[in-house]
Amino acid sequence: MKKEDCFYLGKIVSKFSFKGEVLIKLDTDEPESYVKMESVFINYNKNLVPFFIEKSSLHKSDLLRVKFEDVDSEEDADDLMKAEIYLPMDLLPKLEGDKFYFHEVIGFKIIDSTFGEVGVIKSINDSTAQALFEIDRNGIEILIPMNDEFIDKVDRENNTVFVNTPEGLIDLYL
Repeated sequence: MKKEDCFYLGKIVSKFSFKGEVLIKLDTDEPESYVKMESVFINYNKNLVPFFIEKSSLHKSDLLRVKFEDVDSEEDADDLMKAEIYLPMDLLPKLEGDKFYFHEVIGFKIIDSTFGEVGVIKSINDSTAQALFEIDRNGIEILIPMNDEFIDKVDRENNTVFVNTPEGLIDLYL
């Protein structure tokens, strides 16, 4: 399994018991959707390795407490600390309407209600306090906050995101 064929689900953040259980910080708004998984891919030594789940349960609402097969001690669990967890892309629930996954809108056009066609989304920067559309307009990078109030419509059929940004925001970059 290649990383490109998967989506990031979360990261192992701590050990839970001396029997090898770990806590996974899930990167999702719906952690309960992932309680009944049979397996996951763990980024281990720069490879995605399948790990099978013996049991799992939610812990403090956004953490998943997991017991993996063949991870039976604190030492085994130590080996997995800070490892990223992935699932195959086909297990990603489909979103409707104006909700979208970040990877889904890469390559979409951005059209602003006042400015017109802004450019093409080349990536999403989610390392800042607020996620940003990184848009390429003929070699010029334009950043637009991914604020619900700015996003009017996501048109999947035409690969377009319609936005309504504050006056002058786009002009700052030109």
